Amino acid sequence: MPRPLGELEDAVMTRVWKWNRPVTVREVLEDLQQERSIAYTTVMTVLDNLHQKGWVRREAEGRAYRYEAVSTRAAYAAALMNDAWSQSDNPAAALVAFFGMMSDEQRLALRDAVRIVEGPESSEAAPAPETGGPNPGSAPEGHGR
Repeated sequence: MPRPLGELEDAVMTRVWKWNRPVTVREVLEDLQQERSIAYTTVMTVLDNLHQKGWVRREAEGRAYRYEAVSTRAAYAAALMNDAWSQSDNPAAALVAFFGMMSDEQRLALRDAVRIVEGPESSEAAPAPETGGPNPGSAPEGHGR
């Protein structure tokens, strides 16, 4: 499991992920300098550290390198969530607490993600839950479709 990125590592990786192409130290530096005072060698060191940790791959271009993300920001976030969840002594309770923190929009995204992971076959093959009342997708008795 990856450890969380530090503040400067995250600032650099945010650009690498956003641009979604091989980048140079100079490009990252110029963008970062719009927000903060930072040296070329600092950005070079951060990208080298990210390379050592396996976050970016690099390819030589003349005397410099071009750096490219190894995985997506979504994969990074998922790995962090999975690590946090796996450290719980009660994973079900952790999920309930996590879902309770979600906005309605996040819960809808979660439902969509579950549908994607399960695939179309599972929703067709899954029996309707028994609730003691009418099936939520069916019309009430006497009110045919």
